[in-house]
Amino acid sequence: MLRKFKKWYKKNFYDKDARLRERYLDIKNHDVVINGTTYFLAKAMIPDIPEILGIERSVYGGQTPWDEVAFQNELKRKEDRLYFVLRRNDILAAFIGCSLNNDAKDCHITNVAVAPHFQNHGLGYFLVTTTIKKARQMECKQVTLEVRISNLNAQKLYHDLGFKDAGIKKNYYYGDHEDALNMVLDLTKIDNSDLL
Repeated sequence: MLRKFKKWYKKNFYDKDARLRERYLDIKNHDVVINGTTYFLAKAMIPDIPEILGIERSVYGGQTPWDEVAFQNELKRKEDRLYFVLRRNDILAAFIGCSLNNDAKDCHITNVAVAPHFQNHGLGYFLVTTTIKKARQMECKQVTLEVRISNLNAQKLYHDLGFKDAGIKKNYYYGDHEDALNMVLDLTKIDNSDLL
């Protein structure tokens, strides 16, 4: 009995990271309006994986950088992973995922993709800024990501949000071995109001 009390006491009064995870990783599914169009924002779940892979195929020329097992492993990790999906009329329009490293206070965006017929409508911007806000709530000090050297549109979006170039990762991508640009957003130097 005393052991249970100590565990409860530690979790509720000493483990600040656990309290932050409990508070901010519990996402409530809800409607959002992006550039005048209503979408449904939800935490990604295992049944979303086939549609997520479909978006990857449509964006990456028939390839899926991550397979079904990789996404299953990510979505099962509730304490240090966060994945969102955006739906329009029950069709998956976009998704984003990140890993949270409490020790390094780092939020690493692992995946972000928008279905081709939903691109250029602000969905990528919305998902990235939502993830940045969650990272700030979790008291992360930075957000990091990799982007293909050839993906100039995504690089522009990240630069517009304040990300800085932080080096090249040679032969980073599976399959075509394209280089990746590593990018970092220092959260200690921005204000949440900058993301509105």
